[in-house]
Amino acid sequence: MLIENFLLFIVAGFFLVLSGIFLVKSLDKIASFLGISEFSAAFILMAFATSIPELFVGISSALQGVPQLSMGNILGANIIDLTLLTGIFILMAKGIKFKSKKLGKEIYFMFGGILLLIILYLIGNSLSRIDGIILLCLFLTHTLLIMKKRKRYYKKSNNSEKYQQKRLLYVLVFMISLIVLFVSSKYVVQYSSSIALDLNLPEIFIGLFLISIATTLPELVFGINAVILKHPEMSIGDQAGTIFTNTCLILGIVALIHPITVSFNPFLISGAFMLISAFIFVAFVKSGKKLDIYEGISLIGLYFFFVIIQFLIRSII
Repeated sequence: MLIENFLLFIVAGFFLVLSGIFLVKSLDKIASFLGISEFSAAFILMAFATSIPELFVGISSALQGVPQLSMGNILGANIIDLTLLTGIFILMAKGIKFKSKKLGKEIYFMFGGILLLIILYLIGNSLSRIDGIILLCLFLTHTLLIMKKRKRYYKKSNNSEKYQQKRLLYVLVFMISLIVLFVSSKYVVQYSSSIALDLNLPEIFIGLFLISIATTLPELVFGINAVILKHPEMSIGDQAGTIFTNTCLILGIVALIHPITVSFNPFLISGAFMLISAFIFVAFVKSGKKLDIYEGISLIGLYFFFVIIQFLIRSII
């Protein structure tokens, strides 16, 4: 039964990742059609696109009455984004220098969202619907500020038949990918919960590793492409935007659907590690407005340290 559930989880995870990748690619093209600036596409559209797997996993888990699975997924995904993926991008780019000052301001929102999440949880040992509204308000406030201040780039309209066909094609790909994403996320939740029961593990533990790794692959794909195309700053912008979206938008929606209550110790350990990782991430970015190779190695090492700590704690318990 365990092997069968694990194989079905892999199949569902494959379609989840595949649909997420096509969503990223189609939204990238849609952004260019709309004439949105590169930075705005990275921080807003691409960050939202790469957070869609977490969003659907969150909605599915909340509707099925296991919102703690989404909490584990978000904590794990944020930690992976802050440490492992960012470290990989830095090493691939052989160091990243930031030309824009905007990223420095945006990461404060990211850090503030993480801090707010931990405070709200510690106040009531859960995330209530009111807490969800507070997180959503922060996300909405930030989005309005970005839309108000961002530079607008307009491209000359092209009404040719070929152009219109391409635009229709990418919209169609987006819609199909969205449907596949919703269906596959439902089965990811179902089979991961079964695995948790088979292994006698809490759902938050499964979310921290299995689901979070699967749902962060779109960020990995986009980040690698950004580095290869000589736009490494976009990869970090996507990371910061994704983490903020995960923390405020997704957990806010999940808490509205179903209040989130998880075991205190797993949340405290993972939440503290996420906060520490975010602090280190911000410190690295603000120190000289660059990320060097040694900082990339440090971030990757930090993730493996987190994994080791989790398994040591699990073995002791």
